[in-house]
Amino acid sequence: MTFTDTTRERAREIIARYPADRSRSALLPLLHLVQAEEGYVSPAGVAFCAEVLGLNKAQVGAVATFYTMYKRKPTGDFLVSVCTNTMCNVLGGQEVYDTLSEHLGVGHDETTADGTITLEHAECLAACDYGPVMTVNYDFFDGVDASTAVGVVDELRAGGRPMPTRGARLCTLKEMAVQLAGFADERDGAVADGGPGEPTLRGLRLAQQHGVSVPGFDPNTPIRSKAEADKAAAEAKAKAEAAKPAPVEATTAPVKGGDGASAPTGVAGPAKPEAATGSTAPDVKAPDDKSPQVRTAETRQPDASTAVPDAPGTNVPTDGTGTAPAAGDARSAEAAGVAANAPAGDGKPAGDEAGAQERNLTEAKAGTDADGAGPADASETGAQK
Repeated sequence: MTFTDTTRERAREIIARYPADRSRSALLPLLHLVQAEEGYVSPAGVAFCAEVLGLNKAQVGAVATFYTMYKRKPTGDFLVSVCTNTMCNVLGGQEVYDTLSEHLGVGHDETTADGTITLEHAECLAACDYGPVMTVNYDFFDGVDASTAVGVVDELRAGGRPMPTRGARLCTLKEMAVQLAGFADERDGAVADGGPGEPTLRGLRLAQQHGVSVPGFDPNTPIRSKAEADKAAAEAKAKAEAAKPAPVEATTAPVKGGDGASAPTGVAGPAKPEAATGSTAPDVKAPDDKSPQVRTAETRQPDASTAVPDAPGTNVPTDGTGTAPAAGDARSAEAAGVAANAPAGDGKPAGDEAGAQERNLTEAKAGTDADGAGPADASETGAQK
């Protein structure tokens, strides 16, 4: 397959959307682009994407086979997807699918002989409040039943374009792939129709009915541009800085003694009383040089010899008499626990006795047990042990 100059030009445009060292991020829209020309992602399409992105075909194929929107074999002009997941199924989705399958004479992921319709069942189309639903090239037909679904596909096969319940006017799968690659739909009035359904607007209707709204919300407030938002943020920051109180400079006036005489030069006056904190602990410098894990461990079980009982965030456990444990008790207990619970090795489960295993292996190799039994008896004895 030799792709057209238009496809190659669009491929270069897609790649240019991404930083030079992130060009592989363009793979998803490129796969839609090749599907727009061929109607599916062929081996040639995989090779094309690998070529323009400098990838190997295995990397491209891994992505193309992961997403269901990339078709791996020729697909009809209209992809009809019927939801058969729980909600739609309960409401009749499976009946819709079965009727279409029988009417069109095709099964899942199969295309009619005229190349118009490809039918598939979908696990979920994310429209449970409109079930049963089906989509045509990903545009919704809500609340369908078997007869309305048959009417839609018959109109498509006759060359018509039925109007979706929600969304723009129908287009072919190739035209849809161009849009998914990131290019505008150039058809006249392509996005002129469509609109939200009533279940989607139900919450808005209830809010209007009961007068519910966001406090201070003005729907007529225009959305500011980035430049306007940055300017407003800078003005707010400047206003906040201006509102801060000026720092109080330390006084250097001489301090009068009790007899009215001046204190010697350089002698500081009495310190201002600090606000009471309710703590009798001395000021403790924050251990910035310690990792959060170390600080957490020391908070849970500090050494009594160094811990400050009233330090913020520190709770020294006692034995019930108000006496803190001796220094290092936590480390001793941890060491004792490790010694009593040896970790399991690669060769045996935790708790198995290595001596018994080694003895059985030795006896099996020797072909006899301690009583002189033969190889068969030795195997049985070893198994019992």
